Amino acid sequence: MVVKKLKRREWTAQEVRELKSLARQKTPATQIARKLKRTEGATRQKALTLSVSLNSRPSKRKTPK
Repeated sequence: MVVKKLKRREWTAQEVRELKSLARQKTPATQIARKLKRTEGATRQKALTLSVSLNSRPSKRKTPK
């Protein structure tokens, strides 16, 4: 059985900009990861280190009564 050795890629400035931009647009983490060709875990971890929220759920606003 052949075991594939994983290579870690550094995050480029362009990828970080794209991550922040997509997060601001409330894009789900799975779609961001696919677009950046990264795993979802790697994308979430990078967002965490950058203090970027990947919460893609729409915010619930209370309507005044």
